[in-house]
Amino acid sequence: MENIYIINTHTHVNMLKQNPVDDAVDDLKNQNMIGIVPSSTAEDIFEVDEFIKKYDNLYGYVGVFPEEVKGFTDKTLSDMENIIKNNPKIIGIGEIGLDYYWDKTFIDLQKEVFIKQIEFANAMNLPINIHCRDAHFETLNILKEHNKNSKAIMHCFSGSYEFAKECIKEGIYISLGGVVTFKNAKKTKEVAKNIPLEYLVLETDDPYLAPVPYRGKENKPSYVKYVAEEIASLRGILPEEVAQKTTQNALKIFPQINCI
Repeated sequence: MENIYIINTHTHVNMLKQNPVDDAVDDLKNQNMIGIVPSSTAEDIFEVDEFIKKYDNLYGYVGVFPEEVKGFTDKTLSDMENIIKNNPKIIGIGEIGLDYYWDKTFIDLQKEVFIKQIEFANAMNLPINIHCRDAHFETLNILKEHNKNSKAIMHCFSGSYEFAKECIKEGIYISLGGVVTFKNAKKTKEVAKNIPLEYLVLETDDPYLAPVPYRGKENKPSYVKYVAEEIASLRGILPEEVAQKTTQNALKIFPQINCI
């Protein structure tokens, strides 16, 4: 895939432990790849802001992850606004959403903070990167009701093909990562094979969910190429076509990215 850029729409490269971060970012750059780094808490929005300034091939999101919403306050929004105004490489709000897998004791707070961050993204005219686990249709219904103008990505998509089609009806992009390479990931493979390429983007979610052939090891942002290769194999097309189309899609969502 020489001379074709790949945009990794979700990489926690700043959280790598087993691989040197600088080397991982250099590897990304050497392979014509660009990464977007999300935040998770009200505190690490500042860390992501500073981290991405060090690398010309990294951009960032600011946002509070659903499991961390207890730390969210009105000040968090003003902090996010200040960061966005002072750093043009912050190009989205994320990762935000709903997670009913671990702890269901504060679902109402998750919804409240999710809605506030959607409305904030609308006000900032920025796209949103969505975490959705065991809350698919509730997440979609909130987006239908509250998202007015922000492009949206379903990060690390884990739903069915039927749910993917419902998301696409709303103009929501589907982001696939290393799970698509797993032998038993039948639902994800079906999604990868059948959704319109116009609604597909790529990610790694590293350091988690490393693709085959590195499954079980620490994931790296450059492993996004294995995601593109698997999707191409499932669709019977060349990896270059997947790389080119998903990059075009990402640039529609994030026009601030410079691929030169």
